[in-house]
Amino acid sequence: MNTFINANNTWALWTIITGGAAISIFLEQRYKWAATLSGVAIALILSMLFSNTGIIPTEAPAYDIVWGYVVPLAIPLLLMKCDIKKIGKESRSLFLLFIIGSIGTMLGTLLAYTVLKNYIPELEGIAAMMTGTYIGGTVNFAALAKSFKVSGTMISAATVADNFLMTLYFFVLISIPSLSFFQKYFKHSYMDKMDLGKEKNTASTYWNAKEIGLKDIACAIATAFFIVTISRALSTMFDAIIPKTNFFFTILNSLLGNQYFIITSISVICASVFSQIFGEIAGTQEIGTFFIYLFFFVIGAPASLLEIMKNSPLLLVFCTIIVCTNMIVTFLFGKLFHFNLEEIILASNANIGGPTTAVAMAISKGWIELVAPIMLVGTMGYVIGTYFGTLMGIFLS
Repeated sequence: MNTFINANNTWALWTIITGGAAISIFLEQRYKWAATLSGVAIALILSMLFSNTGIIPTEAPAYDIVWGYVVPLAIPLLLMKCDIKKIGKESRSLFLLFIIGSIGTMLGTLLAYTVLKNYIPELEGIAAMMTGTYIGGTVNFAALAKSFKVSGTMISAATVADNFLMTLYFFVLISIPSLSFFQKYFKHSYMDKMDLGKEKNTASTYWNAKEIGLKDIACAIATAFFIVTISRALSTMFDAIIPKTNFFFTILNSLLGNQYFIITSISVICASVFSQIFGEIAGTQEIGTFFIYLFFFVIGAPASLLEIMKNSPLLLVFCTIIVCTNMIVTFLFGKLFHFNLEEIILASNANIGGPTTAVAMAISKGWIELVAPIMLVGTMGYVIGTYFGTLMGIFLS
């Protein structure tokens, strides 16, 4: 599909990406309706609007830069004030919810397969792929696609359906905290902490002006680059030296060979051991959050309505059944076990979208205490996603 801005016009695309993020932040902090909707939801909507009207492409090298560089840098910036000693309780709650959601994903896959097995070819392999990605992430999707020898055509169609549905589901999750039903029937301790007064619980108040010096910006950016560089080197080394000869070593390789797990671990260790040093660096949350807005704008671009209509309508139904089942199971058991609404939302987000999107949502909502826990819990999905997906594929085959 030809677009107004070519995929190789990197400067123009970066202008659109940064401009879209800036407009989203401005609207969120300026207007009450936009604050209720949230800036990240606005970024998603703008991105989908631009890509589906032919202004920007659904794929471009500029988007790869956001995934490859901006997101890894955002993680240490957002975790510089996350002292692990203060987040143990939240991690346990989120891990249990994450496992419950993973079971919901598997139940949803079984249901979707039963309904559509006579209408979609190669559905056993696709079911394995979607189980893996809706527990872990893209790395599990790719591994299972190769393992079950799914054709390139079906992989492309499933990717389009997955991207579109993921974007819509993020929009749903972002909207839930502002709905009166969920406010009435679910605990929401983190929002209560922020809600010192209705007028104070706004994006403009939370992100009010702070004193940030040149030294803070320099230290924040340099530290983020240092942590990412070291983490990537370590993850590459561990991936090369840890064999996958048995179950234990395979899990160890999946953990230590994952750059996001290493980035998160080093960031949290530094923030905990050197809390006074890292805690004094101003502006880390602001810079990291802006990076996350860039990320949210980019993930909306591949959600092509035209491609869905042409290639993936039944796969979209298949994925929708899985995601809805995950949501129902996670919210139902979250309510029964009296978990906080914020934890339920982030656990389901981490299942369907992975740890980076869950962190983005936590930051955008101001649930800073949950940033490190959901990143750590979500990263575990990369470890178990391939195993759950493999079991699903074998069972259905």
